Amino acid sequence: MWIGWMEFDLLLGDVHSLKEKRAVVRPIVAELRRTFALSAAEVGDQDLHRRSSVGVAAVAADAAHLIEVLDTVERFVADRPEIELLSARRRMRSSDDD
Repeated sequence: MWIGWMEFDLLLGDVHSLKEKRAVVRPIVAELRRTFALSAAEVGDQDLHRRSSVGVAAVAADAAHLIEVLDTVERFVADRPEIELLSARRRMRSSDDD
């Protein structure tokens, strides 16, 4: 079993309040969950209105499939016109790891 997770550091576009931020981030998180059947949440920078950290996690039977899923998720986030992807940090672990 393989477990992988990514954290995206996002710069939001024309956002001037936390309410406007939620209107941008919530649909992205919901679409990640629905489209890729993985766990997703806003995991940081909740008090900043133009920045957000979104985390995703997935489980797969083999590393190749997990890499494919995480690559696809990263492209999906990077292609969103309303945000700028500043960085993406990725980690993977096997159930055989110590």
